Amino acid sequence: MTNAATNDIAVIGFAQSPNERHSSSTTNGVEMLVPLFHEVLAETGLQRRDIGFWCSGSSDYLAGRAFSFVSAVDAIGAFPPIVESHVEMDGAWALYEAYVKLLMGEADTAIAYGFGKSSAGDLRRILALQLDPYLVAPLWPDSVSIAALQARLCLDSGLVTELQMAETVARSREHALADPKAQLSGHVTAEELLTRPYLADPLRAHDCAPISDGAAAVVLARGDVARQHCRRPAWITGFAHRIDPGALGLRDLTRSPSAVAAAGDAGLDPATLDVAELHAPFSHQELLLIHELGLGDRVRVNPSGGVLAGNPMFSAGLARIGAAARHVMSGQADRAAGHATSGPALQQNLFCVLGSR
Repeated sequence: MTNAATNDIAVIGFAQSPNERHSSSTTNGVEMLVPLFHEVLAETGLQRRDIGFWCSGSSDYLAGRAFSFVSAVDAIGAFPPIVESHVEMDGAWALYEAYVKLLMGEADTAIAYGFGKSSAGDLRRILALQLDPYLVAPLWPDSVSIAALQARLCLDSGLVTELQMAETVARSREHALADPKAQLSGHVTAEELLTRPYLADPLRAHDCAPISDGAAAVVLARGDVARQHCRRPAWITGFAHRIDPGALGLRDLTRSPSAVAAAGDAGLDPATLDVAELHAPFSHQELLLIHELGLGDRVRVNPSGGVLAGNPMFSAGLARIGAAARHVMSGQADRAAGHATSGPALQQNLFCVLGSR
């Protein structure tokens, strides 16, 4: 893969729905997509028929019915016929598939989108279904309890402190004041947060990303098409995904080798990075990623507020890449990175590095 090939594809549009604890305006995630598609197409000046490839990220387990993603085509319109695909993952992985599609020259434009209505079920139990189906999943360890085990290891190893975790949350809420789509925002001090009770020791409720309904969409385009439809495209200079073992006992939970490997393969250089939008559903995970990636003080981490301000399943990771791209497209950054994670305790990690040229 040459640099010329990767630099020819850019993010030219991004839209997301409001992050809400209960989305009262819709009975399912699909209905969030119709206004979202209108918004992102209007931003780029493209028409629906101009999109060469569509790819979605969602989950039948979350929706509670088989092939639930097929109904998303109703939000696109199946006629004239479209080229469409789906991943049972966060929309960030749908973006990766769309990127490869454009890289192969099979399309000049693509829209990747993700959606989910987390409030429809018991999310902490649903996420237990991604664990080892023979030995772990039957015990139903919920996602917050597993994250608490990781947080305890990070605290005991001296990697993080409870004060740093609280400061991370306070910073997220402060940054989220500038995002009208955020679910949680406001002025709060770390000292105030530390007085609150534990949810799953050592995690307090604010250390955990809130349950959110929402959706996001990102538009990709190649070469001259990108330049024609965006004043300052966010060119993709690297894109990579890596996985750690699924069995929790096979890895050191105070490290994230897959994040380091994915960031390295994507060409993430902290010395030249302006912004990093990290998909860290728990406060200690943001600190862990900052440490593992070597992000210094000069790198702005989660200026959008991150997922601690709103975490719609299956679109939150895609929204991190979209938010990173928006920093580049707006001229607020020359180089940014968007990150997505999946699985327990940062098992899977994906990085997309973007630049202004």
